[in-house]
Amino acid sequence: MTTELIKEIEKEYLKPEGELPALNPGDSVKVMVRIREGNKERLQGYEGVIIKLAGAGVSKTITVRRVFQGVGVERVFLLHSPKVESIKVLRRGDVRRAKLYYLRERTGKAARIREKTTQK
Repeated sequence: MTTELIKEIEKEYLKPEGELPALNPGDSVKVMVRIREGNKERLQGYEGVIIKLAGAGVSKTITVRRVFQGVGVERVFLLHSPKVESIKVLRRGDVRRAKLYYLRERTGKAARIREKTTQK
């Protein structure tokens, strides 16, 4: 009974079905995040590869990795957070694993992920 009650309360905080795209590990995405500086608010894009999907419901998260000035930077985003404005899938990755932690040790061409080709 308590889990049903929790799900019912969390339902109002979930984003609508069509607002979030289908996300998979290996996808290159651009996440637009609301940044607050003083009393001003602006949008900032964070572009990288999804290396991990975790959680379910309101607590569903993605970990996005990118290399900035030669340093690997990973950031975790709550998908249903009001700070996440939008997520755009730039490329679909073709990977065989659910967690892409091996990308942390790879640089340059070794860190490339094949693009998924759609067959009709």
